[in-house]
Amino acid sequence: MKIKHDKENSRFTMDIDGQTAKVDYKMKNGKMHLVYSEVPYNLRSNGIGKELVERTFQKLTEEGYQAVAICSYIRAVALKSPKWSDIID
Repeated sequence: MKIKHDKENSRFTMDIDGQTAKVDYKMKNGKMHLVYSEVPYNLRSNGIGKELVERTFQKLTEEGYQAVAICSYIRAVALKSPKWSDIID
């Protein structure tokens, strides 16, 4: 599963078996505000949400962005691993 940064639509997407999981963001004060994450219903409870969020964090790191976790699920994933504390507020 590969994460894609869709800058035109302000989201990160990951295609899984023809379905799309996503993280939406809004740029504010030079940071990405990660406002929403979604995994298709029939793909939930398989760890895909966590994988989506961690791959989003990795992509943010690669592209040099800083972010603010607004979505409660994204914030929970960020808080469970100190390795993201440098890029996620």
